[in-house]
Amino acid sequence: MLTPLNPEAVRTRLDAGQACLIDIREADEFARSHVPGARSMPLSTLGATIPGDGIIFTCRSGMRTAANAAKLAALAPGAAVLEGGLDGWAKAGLPVATNARAPLEMMRQVQIAAGVLILTGVLLGFTVAPSWFGLAGFVGAGLTVAGVTGFCGMAKLLAVMPWNRAAA
Repeated sequence: MLTPLNPEAVRTRLDAGQACLIDIREADEFARSHVPGARSMPLSTLGATIPGDGIIFTCRSGMRTAANAAKLAALAPGAAVLEGGLDGWAKAGLPVATNARAPLEMMRQVQIAAGVLILTGVLLGFTVAPSWFGLAGFVGAGLTVAGVTGFCGMAKLLAVMPWNRAAA
């Protein structure tokens, strides 16, 4: 079980050197914004016990840490979690390290690309030829496969785009 801590309590522990804040979001998310001094350890790569006392986990909103609380507690017994995640930290008026030049998070890029492709397919299907509806269906099928298997071909394709190369 992870002990919930409000942002001020986390800040106090960090300032006193009594804690290590671990951000479990993916590297591209961390690069865009994070709590200053936090360490990036994506959930997808965590596998061994995390040594040390004062471990505090965080994510964007607290939902990812809550959904994986059992796994995180097993990796770091006695660990805590930042209530509200990075969003809660920022809402409390605490500093956030941001890099507006970092690419958007990969899942946001997938959502934008999928939305544009589906809208394009639907609009062209109504205005040009009904066969364009196939584009919307193809993208929808790809998203379904990604959700079921965990493999997202669109994310793989977007990852090699020039704007994402620096973050890789």
